[in-house]
Amino acid sequence: MSPMSNPGVKFPPPFIYATGFIIAWLLETRVMRIHIVGGDASTTSLEIAGLILATIGLLLVFWGLITFARARTGILPMRPATQIVDHGPYSFTRNPMYTGLAITFLGAAFFLNYGWMLVMLPLVMIAIFSFVIKREERYLTSAFPEEYGRYRRKVRRWL
Repeated sequence: MSPMSNPGVKFPPPFIYATGFIIAWLLETRVMRIHIVGGDASTTSLEIAGLILATIGLLLVFWGLITFARARTGILPMRPATQIVDHGPYSFTRNPMYTGLAITFLGAAFFLNYGWMLVMLPLVMIAIFSFVIKREERYLTSAFPEEYGRYRRKVRRWL
């Protein structure tokens, strides 16, 4: 089997997270509001937790981006990779950018007190796995069969 030229992802993966956010926002504002914390209860703790999670998620995303940039390999999954990056955040998760975006999404749900975002997050993750990660893994297996195989056995997909 000849190596693939790139993963074949047709759009930037953050669009999937953005689409999930927009759908949740529309459901919250146009259909039915679902509070994570409702009634007269204070949402301060939820908002603080949301800010902390969103910050951690964004830091993980940027750490992944910087690590890829320093390794001079394709950041966008529509481009070919030049190597397997296995250091920085890639030493404990094969997908730090997608994991970071998921943590940021969860943090935004808490901060905004949007229950629909909690409903949307698993759907977003299924879409990321189905339309992006499966393609990337197939490509990396094709382009770097032995090296990526070792990496997959050593590092988890998420956390």
